[in-house]
Amino acid sequence: MAKRGSRRKAAEQARKKAAANPPSRLRLWLKRAVFWGGALALLGALFLGLAVMFAARSLPSFNQLKATQNAQTIVVRARDGTEILELGPSFGQWISHEDIPQVMKDAMISVEDRRYYSHFGVDPYGLARALYEAATGDGRISATSTITQQLARNVFLNSNRTLDRKLREGVLALALETKFSKEQILELYLNKVYFGGGAYGIDSASRKFFSHPGTELSTAEAAIIAGLVKAPSRYSPTADVDAAVDRAKVVLRLMREQGRISADQASVDIDAVKLKPEAGQNSVRYFTDWALPQLDILLPETFEPITVWTTIDVGMQRAAQTAIEANSPAGAQGALVSLDRDGAVLALVGGKDYVETSFNRATTAMRQPGSSWKLFVYLAALEKGYTPEDRVVDTPVTIDGWSPRNSGGGYAGEMDLRSAFAYSKNTVAAQLGHEVGFGTVASMARRFGITTEVSTFPAMVLGSSEVRLIDMTRAFAAVSAKGTSIEPYGIVKVTTADGETIYQHEKAREVKLVPDYVAAGMTDLLQAAVQTGTGRAAQIGRPVAGKTGTTSSNKDGYFVGFSSGITTGVWMGRDDNKAVPGLQGGRAPAQAFAAFMRYAVKDRPPEKFDTDLQLPEWQLEPDDEFYFGDPEDYYYIDEQGNLIEPGRIEGPRGNFPIEGENQPGEVDRPRRPPEPAADGAPQAASDDFLDRATGGTEPQPRQPSPAPRPPTPNQQ
Repeated sequence: MAKRGSRRKAAEQARKKAAANPPSRLRLWLKRAVFWGGALALLGALFLGLAVMFAARSLPSFNQLKATQNAQTIVVRARDGTEILELGPSFGQWISHEDIPQVMKDAMISVEDRRYYSHFGVDPYGLARALYEAATGDGRISATSTITQQLARNVFLNSNRTLDRKLREGVLALALETKFSKEQILELYLNKVYFGGGAYGIDSASRKFFSHPGTELSTAEAAIIAGLVKAPSRYSPTADVDAAVDRAKVVLRLMREQGRISADQASVDIDAVKLKPEAGQNSVRYFTDWALPQLDILLPETFEPITVWTTIDVGMQRAAQTAIEANSPAGAQGALVSLDRDGAVLALVGGKDYVETSFNRATTAMRQPGSSWKLFVYLAALEKGYTPEDRVVDTPVTIDGWSPRNSGGGYAGEMDLRSAFAYSKNTVAAQLGHEVGFGTVASMARRFGITTEVSTFPAMVLGSSEVRLIDMTRAFAAVSAKGTSIEPYGIVKVTTADGETIYQHEKAREVKLVPDYVAAGMTDLLQAAVQTGTGRAAQIGRPVAGKTGTTSSNKDGYFVGFSSGITTGVWMGRDDNKAVPGLQGGRAPAQAFAAFMRYAVKDRPPEKFDTDLQLPEWQLEPDDEFYFGDPEDYYYIDEQGNLIEPGRIEGPRGNFPIEGENQPGEVDRPRRPPEPAADGAPQAASDDFLDRATGGTEPQPRQPSPAPRPPTPNQQ
């Protein structure tokens, strides 16, 4: 009884103590969080289990998956219907798990999924590590797909990077692991994965690259093939041998670190691997490499055979390749993009030899455009109120410590805006950029389709910001279209095997980028650059407008121009960005432009440019002198007291017409009318200016007003 009483007393004391010390609010919420978190996790696991179970039940059998090849055949046609390329799957022979070389299995597991035999379809450790690296690094989640997930994606899904697709991929991977053994999954993967060049499976890849069946793969060959999965086009041994070898060395190192091969096996000479010779491919592959990936956006998900009708002109493509090969300096690469007036890509060349290097310098490479960038400087100036006849001064200037120099090193003094542009005067471009604002110039570039980062430092007016050739060509095409936006496109329509159209290109919405008078004034300047300026080598016997560009130390040469509705851009330079002796935009690039354009416009009538400036009223408002009458309508007395007739002024050699506004003490002299150019259009620069620029008789220059200071690159 005493013991029972003491226990009752102890229990009573415990209750009193608990009542006196209630649990804290934080502990209470923590308990609730743990409880509900556990409940939700349990519920999620239940739903996941059900999803995996239903997915596993709906999966095809192993034999059905072996027999199903879901790759797509794509026929690519030119604008005239000519077949230019057929991209289709090649599967080779199915190799069973027992016959697949062990070194091939080890190579693939080492580089794609090192914990393949220990996870259940999804690798929690790899996923956690990727999330940690993303949180502590640049915020980007690296690839975390296991071999099983890749198989699920390749067989059942597409490659869209969406959360929904990743979740479905994970569920299917778990279902595959539930239904099939690791050996079966690896066999399916190695016989179905894409290795580039249309090759699906290791047997097809082995025959394509090494001319023998996949059952005979050596350690080095297996390393090359395994390295392709990450980026088939980038590491393809037929496109870039060095890249393929470097990637294979990474695979061998991983195999050695994971203990799958010995040190002796890891030191094999990959360079000694004999690759199957491949016939040269037409440069049209540069175009298809740019255009065909757009199908992922343009089309709904489909695996049926399709025909892609493109904008490419076979004859122009051939002419473009020939022009680049014939005119590119030794050791330099070249690229060309040609757009029709609606943005259709007529020709696209990304390099001199696609087999040697498939890197697309027309759509991917970012290089400095040199003085062709002055397009945006002068567009901004024209929009601000300048006209081609306005007077500017070519004189040394300094802006924020930066002092640009002209290409020839000299200065021509006063000239009109047209001449300054035609002769690519860097000091004038710097002054204009400073006046309108470097941010305004950058905004103009973005307005006209420049998608790369644009600097706002003073030197930007000379083309120090790197751009893509296709973007620069697009910008000039918008000027050709009288200031209306142009959207480059390469795919006209897509049809199925039975002729059903599943995609049809629709004309992009047009946006007026600048007023008509700005586009007309810019066309005037561009035409002058070809008629009498730095772009004379681009003349083709009909009206041409364009601009040269040459970067510091002759590392890049540019010419972009248009004629008869076709706009073409040409770039030349070295991939390693080293100087190319003698490379200037007005030489090899302009010559390549002319060689191509003579062919491109041969079936089109010449078109005279619209350079008539219909200025807006705000630019036509009279100054204060208007209110005192027109000086040419009344008599007045000069400083010496002489009576001056209307429209005449007394000079050293008698009366002659007034031209322009005189500075104090300065007397105008008659100006010779400009001589017509070769194509019949008026000469851009007056003979007075040419006299000054070439050392002839030099008139009294006006005193230059203090000017802003420009950049340094010696670019023209």
